[in-house]
This record gives sequence, C-alpha cells and structure tokens, in this order.
Amino acid sequence: MKINLEIFPEFASEMVLSIPYAYYLHEMGKLGKLLVCRGMKPFYYFADDVTEVFQYRSLDNKSALKGIPNQWLHHSNGEDGVIDYSEWKVPPYEEHFKNNMFDNLKPYVIVNNIYNEPWLENGCFDIKNLYDIFVYLTEAGYNIVYKRPTNKEFAIDGNEYNTISTNIMGEVDGIGVLNDYQLCDYFKNVININKIWKETKLDYSTLNLSLFSETDGFITPAGAGSQLFAFYKKPLLMYLTRGREVSRYGYLNNNDCYYRKLANTPLHLLYDDFNTWEGNPNNRKYNELLDLIKKVFRSK
Repeated sequence: MKINLEIFPEFASEMVLSIPYAYYLHEMGKLGKLLVCRGMKPFYYFADDVTEVFQYRSLDNKSALKGIPNQWLHHSNGEDGVIDYSEWKVPPYEEHFKNNMFDNLKPYVIVNNIYNEPWLENGCFDIKNLYDIFVYLTEAGYNIVYKRPTNKEFAIDGNEYNTISTNIMGEVDGIGVLNDYQLCDYFKNVININKIWKETKLDYSTLNLSLFSETDGFITPAGAGSQLFAFYKKPLLMYLTRGREVSRYGYLNNNDCYYRKLANTPLHLLYDDFNTWEGNPNNRKYNELLDLIKKVFRSK
C-alpha cells in the first residue's frame, strides 16, 4: 500500500524529518502522493506525485508532520540530536544536482546568514563578521555566494513572517553604514544569491540545490537552514551562538546526531554563547571565527 503525506513544518524539520522519511518510502516502493509547501518540489525529485499546495509553514509539528515517524527535530528518546533512523534515508542531492552551470564561479564558498525571530542580532553574522569573512576569502582566491533570504522566496513560518525584508545594518571603517546586501556590492568577488537566481531563471530551490553541489564548502550560523548543507559532503563551518546546540554540551559531537548522519559532513564548530557577551557584541569571538575560517578554507 502506498503512503500519502502532507508536509508543511518549519524548514529544518522538513529537511531532517520529512524528506529522509519520504526517500525511505521511495526506496521501499511505498511512496504515494505528496502535498508540500510552495517551492519544495525539487527537494522531492525522487517522487512521482508531488503537488505544492501550502503557502505557509506551521510550527505545530503534530499537524505538519502527521504520519511521519519522527515528530521532534532534537531527539526521539531523550538524546539530543538523535532521532529514530529505522525509516530514514538521505537522498543524494549532491550526486543528483551535480552540474557545470557555475564553473565560472569556482572556487566559491557559500556564506549563509539569517535574520529571523527569535535569532536576530544574537544569531546572525553581523556586518563586522561579514566584512572580515569577505576580505579573507576573496584575498585567499575564493569567490563568495552570499545567501540571506528576504523571506519572500519560499513558503515561510510564523517566525520568518515577522522579519520579511529586514536588513542587517552596521558600520565599516572608511566606508560608512551599510546593510549586508550593500556590503556584497562593495566586493568584486561577492555575489548575492538572488542576483544569480535572477540571471539563471531557475526556480529558487533548484538553484540552491545546484549551487551547493558545486561549492567548496559552507560558512553559516547555527540554524539558518544549515541542516540542508549537511546533506553535502563539503566542509561545513558553523558559528553557534544560541540554541540547543550551544546550551547542551556534546549535542553536535555525538556521532548519532542527525547533523553527522545526513552525509557524514566534515563539521567545524565554533561556540560563542551570546549569554557571555554581557550585552556587548564586541565580546564576540571574532578573531577565533576568522582563524577557524582560515584553517578550513586555505588560500588557493
């Protein structure tokens, strides 16, 4: 008997809980009809019957993950980041979406960012972070694809709705006050992913899946859709300032954590708990972050 699913949870839960279950069903010959969120059909490339019907995501997992074995992203049996893997298989995005569309960009690094409730300033790369990252990577011989959605590109949840089109602002010595998109324009070799989207005319999800298949690696805050990056066997550098991954020791170091199960991705972690900043972002571990980036992404 075929199993039909209606899938509309927050993005991270869909990546970790819904998609591997659907792919498992596909491999077992049991996958039926899928009803998914706007923009998500490419993630289910393996399914024969997929319809995008949901315009918004729900934060209520009981309804949005109905019929899916794992109902909670962080654990199934009390262990952080460890879920039930008995009906769970990861689709090979890197292999399926491999392409030569972005050869002119190589080598390039995806620098991902977020500015959504409840993360805001405590969870994102600020302008100082971004400026230092851009300077090092471009001088080291990399191009950069900067990704921070405006939250208009895809179906969003209630948290994302509150920060549509909000910009990260900051001052750069000798330049002035800029938002993060303007900072991209200041650098010759930094490209806003939305500009590539406009030029390629691909749908947003296919663009992301294809770009990620050819990159040299990822730099991202925790959260921010970073679960998707873990589907690729590429270096994944994560800057962790808040969330369960920070508050619970060993969360990401457990070999059974879903981050490590998705593709055995090389994880490079920097913990910088925002509670230790004492209200002063200048207490952030800026130098340690840059040192780790230099270690992971060496000069070409």
